[in-house]
Amino acid sequence: MTALKGANVFVTGGSRGIGKALVEELYARGAGKVYATARDPRTVTHPDAVPVALEVTDPASVAAAAAQAQDVTVLINNAGASVGASFLDSPVDDVRREFETNFYGPLLLTRAFVPLIERNGGGHLLNVHSVLSWLALGGSYSASKAALWSQTNSLRLELQPRGIAVTGLHVGYVDTDLAADVEAPKSDPRDVAALALDGVETGAYEVLADDISRQVKAGLAGELTGLYAQLAK
Repeated sequence: MTALKGANVFVTGGSRGIGKALVEELYARGAGKVYATARDPRTVTHPDAVPVALEVTDPASVAAAAAQAQDVTVLINNAGASVGASFLDSPVDDVRREFETNFYGPLLLTRAFVPLIERNGGGHLLNVHSVLSWLALGGSYSASKAALWSQTNSLRLELQPRGIAVTGLHVGYVDTDLAADVEAPKSDPRDVAALALDGVETGAYEVLADDISRQVKAGLAGELTGLYAQLAK
């Protein structure tokens, strides 16, 4: 379990969507300091947040951000990207972009911040996945999020002896810019943020933030032929 009251937290993608909601909820729970990142830190609007310029795919940018946030005990890897890349029809560079942002980006951040969190007495890592970690509907986006899910589960084993707990957040469609063109029921990012931070505070291994995530995970125990017959419709 990780207490968020008084904690210093680093949130990637903290200027909008789930990230912005996480920043707001962290302060509502009494966090001491919240670093909120964006490519343009002027887009971070919370009056108490510490804006940090960050490009998650750039090792130099990640190193500079970690140097600015030496007191962190909780890292939230929220930033992500989707370009709708197809494995067969899209430029390979588009596939690489999704993996660079959604898989390698969180890994770079984790490698930079783990020594700080450990030095500061231990803490927590929260990685934001997607229901598409389990459903191959999104081409390379789904694959990159599935890889992040596996990374999260592996890191849980590696970080436990170092006093750092790990939580993975799974969520379906959320009312954010990323899902603006999706015609489907969407969760409120504030509800997702609250459930995610409940998971951090209780030490949950994973948080299923909406009905679709719970339904899809339950369906993974069934026959793949039935699951993919539905997806193909």
